[in-house]
Parts: sequence; C-alpha cells; structure tokens
Amino acid sequence: MKLSLDIFEGPLDLLIYLIKKEHLNIYDIPIAKVVDQYLKFLELMNLLDINIASEYLLMTANLINIKSKMLLPKQVNEDEQEEDPRDELVRKLLEYEKFKEAAEFLRDKEVERNKYFNRPSSEPGNLDVYIEASIFDLISAFKTALKDVPKDIFFEVIKDEFTVEEKIHDLLHLLLVKEKISLDELFSSAKNKLEIVVTFLAILELIKMKELVAIQDELFGSIMIARRETIYTSL
Repeated sequence: MKLSLDIFEGPLDLLIYLIKKEHLNIYDIPIAKVVDQYLKFLELMNLLDINIASEYLLMTANLINIKSKMLLPKQVNEDEQEEDPRDELVRKLLEYEKFKEAAEFLRDKEVERNKYFNRPSSEPGNLDVYIEASIFDLISAFKTALKDVPKDIFFEVIKDEFTVEEKIHDLLHLLLVKEKISLDELFSSAKNKLEIVVTFLAILELIKMKELVAIQDELFGSIMIARRETIYTSL
C-alpha cells in the first residue's frame, strides 16, 4: 500500500517543522543540521512506503546545493555585499508561514462559529482545546517508538494478523469504546515492532480518509488519536 505524502504536508512544512522543533533561528538556519534532519525524515518515509512527492526531492537538491555553497570560501568584495545562499529559502519559508497562519486563522474562525450551531455535549471535558498534530509529529513519535530498530525489519513479510486493513478495523472499534487514545499507548501495547509499523500505517490511512484526527494539548506535545467527528462536534 502506497500513501501519498502530499495529501498531508509539503517540503516547506517539513522545514518549518524542523526549525521550530529544534528551536532554530529561521534567519540564520544551520543548514548542515537541517539537511541531515530532512534527509532522515525522507529516509523513514521511504521505508514506510510513503510515496514522496517530487517537490520533496527538488527541495533535497536545493538544500544540498545551499549546503555546498555554504562550504565554499567567501569572496570578499568591497563594492557588493555577498548574498547569503540561504536568503531565497528564508524568504520562501517566511512567505509560506504567513500563508499558513492566515489559513489557520480562517479555520479557527470557522471552528469558533460552529460553536454557536453545534449542540454542546453533555459529557464533561469535551470542551478541551486541542491543536491538530502534523504528519511530521506522527513520524517523530513513530521514529521514537522504533528507536534502534534495524532497517531490515521494514522489509520483513508482515503476517496476516497485522494487516493494515484489520488494524484499521481494530482502531475504529477501539475508538467506539474510548473517546481518545494516546499514540504511546497504541505503540506500547503492540506485540512487536511489525505491529507498530502496521498500526502507524493504519493511522495515516484513517487520517487520509478523514476518519481520525491526531491531536496535541500543546505544540510538540504527546499525541492522541480520536475520531474526527468526536473532536470537531464537541468544539
């Protein structure tokens, strides 16, 4: 099963995520560190059989080009100020972040408006405020769960008991019993590492189908999985 990553986020989203998660200065990006982290994410996506859009590969080439230029000795010119190889990338990131913030503002307004039309739930605690976790938050949590696991495990034949289709059914059934469940709990209850892989792929598929949503209490916080209708009808 191939999942298309472009249904979730793009390469600029990944770069902004890495910059914020590592508390980096967007105006002075340590390009070598960012390139290394970016390539690690793409490698994991590839191992998960996630179809990486061509834009990610173009960004890879661009980052490597910037990194190589940063390694070259600087040519000092008294008449002209040397252009930083990162300037164009920084400009794109800042423009894209403004666009994302505007889109988020409009979405928040829509959620706020829906509060006046949706019937409030009678259950206590349903008015908690969450932020939606990104695909990169999910991959980070998955990477932590599979820390130090040899790459060969991703290429092992997965037994029928751990098929994505059956895991999708299991997750939906579980969320009929529980309103939310933590990603850590799902991974820790898995029988082995292969089941963790299948669980993760099932979650991605359900998010793509708009059945589930991954939420956090705070930015980069622990991730909870819930039915989309449960979260957005209770806000």
